[in-house]
Amino acid sequence: MKYFTLVIISSILFVSCLQEKAPVQKEYNTNKYEALVSLFKKWRSFENPLQSNGVPDYSRSGFEKRHPQFNLLRTELLAIDTTSWSVPKQVDWMIVWAEMNGYDFNYRVLRPWERDPAFYKSVWTSKSDVPAHEGPTHHRTTELWTYSHPLSESERTRLIEDLNVIPRLNEQAMKNLTGNAKDLWITGIRDIEEQSRVLKEFKEKEELKGDKEIVTAINRAIVSTDNFALWLKDQSGSKTGPSGIGKENYTWYLQNVHLVPLTWEDEVMILKRELARAWNSLKLEEHKNRDLPALEDANSPEAYVKLADDAANSLINFLDEQEIVTVKPYFEPALREHLGEYVPREKRNFFLIGEHYDPRPLYSHFYHWFELARMEFEPHNSEIRRGPLLYNIFDSRNEGTATAVEEMFMQAGLYSDSPRTREIVYIMIAQRAARGLGSLYAQANEMTMEEAGAIHSEYTPRGWMKTEKELLIFEQHLYLRQPGYGTSYITGKYLLENAMAAYAKRLEQEGKPFVLKDFFDTLNSIGNIPVSLGHWEMTGSNENLEVIMESK
Repeated sequence: MKYFTLVIISSILFVSCLQEKAPVQKEYNTNKYEALVSLFKKWRSFENPLQSNGVPDYSRSGFEKRHPQFNLLRTELLAIDTTSWSVPKQVDWMIVWAEMNGYDFNYRVLRPWERDPAFYKSVWTSKSDVPAHEGPTHHRTTELWTYSHPLSESERTRLIEDLNVIPRLNEQAMKNLTGNAKDLWITGIRDIEEQSRVLKEFKEKEELKGDKEIVTAINRAIVSTDNFALWLKDQSGSKTGPSGIGKENYTWYLQNVHLVPLTWEDEVMILKRELARAWNSLKLEEHKNRDLPALEDANSPEAYVKLADDAANSLINFLDEQEIVTVKPYFEPALREHLGEYVPREKRNFFLIGEHYDPRPLYSHFYHWFELARMEFEPHNSEIRRGPLLYNIFDSRNEGTATAVEEMFMQAGLYSDSPRTREIVYIMIAQRAARGLGSLYAQANEMTMEEAGAIHSEYTPRGWMKTEKELLIFEQHLYLRQPGYGTSYITGKYLLENAMAAYAKRLEQEGKPFVLKDFFDTLNSIGNIPVSLGHWEMTGSNENLEVIMESK
């Protein structure tokens, strides 16, 4: 907890020094919540970089030029007096504070625009299952999944504008990328090469072939992307430095940006414990089920379609009939958009293996899609929480909840008709603990990304991470790019379990019954914010944040 104190003290000292030189404007000192909302809008406008040659400016000089303006925004935030505010409004203040800390950390330490070639990946073919793309992402991406075909005239114009950004951004990237993070650099080349393949496939769409302007824009993007990849390869031989941010930076980032009240050492302990618990639970399940027939996987497209349909019906009916959560009309459509498809055995990755035996453990994790649909159909009243939080600050909430409900739904009886499916749940927990543990050692620079991947692979039961290497590389690369993300599945689960325990204990002390549906409905109503903040709203206790709140 000492890191909370240090950052607050440093912030206060900074504000004090600044006030000696230039008095804070009068409106900074208001205690009105509206001042926070106004500041939030200014902050979000500032966070979107200025344009240079028609693309966001990620140059060192661009950041340094704008940093005094950032300092003024942070000064304004710290001057707001929240002591008389309700808990939800104080939580909103904390969200803005965390986002500003994220910007500051990126500016000082992470610097993805200098160290991380994958930051310049522009083309995305699918929507993320969390509120924003996982990992550092630039501000002018080309989201192919957002286009409906045939293109309307306005959509055609938007597509051409998106495609025209790519060459100019790649040109800037080759100037900005001066870092020496070997694993990030070498692995990032894959992302840029994949972008070229995606663009080439996109160009083959029948609708686009006759549109000379679009084809020209795609070809320019392809040539530029290929040149960028070649440049990265040419530079890669000189890259020798570490890619992790180190334990101290990791802990600061975890606590002050993602509001996870843990240290690097705490997370190692939690993930080791969860890994051992998952393996033990798996073996006990296997023993209990030893006389039951093994699960059979779907062995044809027709078999998979039936399996997926039955699984979706089973999960939705379970949530509704067993009063786990209020099932909204948008739940089932959101789930059914992502039921997957049949994949031959030899091509299945870790998640597809389990999905072809029983999709319900993975579909439970698809609680993600319920949350994203809620953002669309029932946007939060708070403007600060309505959209995605920056810098993946939502990870403990979204990934933690999606992981937690896999086991919670299981314990509540989801697999009463298929006891052996419980084994899949523990395999999934073990995999997430193993991959997160590897990512911790990579961030501490105690292991290379490849060595971290070995933990991920070797400690996943039944060899399910050894069947398809692309997933292993993708996950470890992401967790090296985005500190704290690889552990958020398990530590977010841990924090949510703590929140449920505190929520239940408070009700018991008040002589009230614990109703699971009320817990999940309350959690959902709070929005996609860090679990520590949700804990505060649900229980009235800010124990996870008390040092930070007392010091601010």
